[in-house]
Amino acid sequence: MRSTLVRRTVLTASAVSLALLATACGSDKADTKGDAKPDPRPSAPSAPAAKGRTDAELTGLLVTQAEVPDYVINAQAAAKLSKVDENQVTTDKPACKVLVQTQALQKIGKPTGVARTTLGAKPKEPAAGASPEEKLEAVKNALGTTATLTGLSSYDGQGAQETLAAFKTAGQICAGGFSSTSEGETTNYESVAAGPAVTAGDEAVSLSLTVDMEGGDKGTLLLVMARKGGTIASFSSISLLGKADSPTALIDAQVKKLG
Repeated sequence: MRSTLVRRTVLTASAVSLALLATACGSDKADTKGDAKPDPRPSAPSAPAAKGRTDAELTGLLVTQAEVPDYVINAQAAAKLSKVDENQVTTDKPACKVLVQTQALQKIGKPTGVARTTLGAKPKEPAAGASPEEKLEAVKNALGTTATLTGLSSYDGQGAQETLAAFKTAGQICAGGFSSTSEGETTNYESVAAGPAVTAGDEAVSLSLTVDMEGGDKGTLLLVMARKGGTIASFSSISLLGKADSPTALIDAQVKKLG
């Protein structure tokens, strides 16, 4: 059984995928990103204490459609993210809670401001004169588009460094799996491992979570947390086909916009 937070993540991915069906013939850029090995480099030194940004300031720093042309911003799905903080979540291993919070873009710690949006990678356009089978495959690919919940959180002092450190530690402590409960429903996460390498910002951590879905299916969630000064950019990616692609271009564009 999926918890409420996992179900909301999946429903958000569904909304993004269905919206992208209408754009399935609007892009001819194929996804050429391959899986990368985990970044073996140590975390960057802590930056000087920072003054956190407000909700309004962070909202202005979210990537726009023009800045990520290979992605489509889904305003309807993004609007639903305003309620993610209403759901209380517990985990059998306390250190793992930050992973579930990141997955749903919940507030972690005491941020001075937050901003959230949802994007989907544009599906590949079928070739001119494509056969019915090829067009059907294009539709399938659109439904399997990786949807990425993107959030910005800013902190006073060393809050951003502490948040990223907790996320990194959770990747180690929770490697053997954990469970989370929200609104009386429990979700089992089979494993947590290093995700595709990310080098954006002052420091970044990428994790891949294998989660039990309904019907005995397994899903792979990609979680990325990147820090730029006192601001954290979080990315929670999921695909309805089970395995999400790393939104490398989106991550780079968003973190670059933080200055």
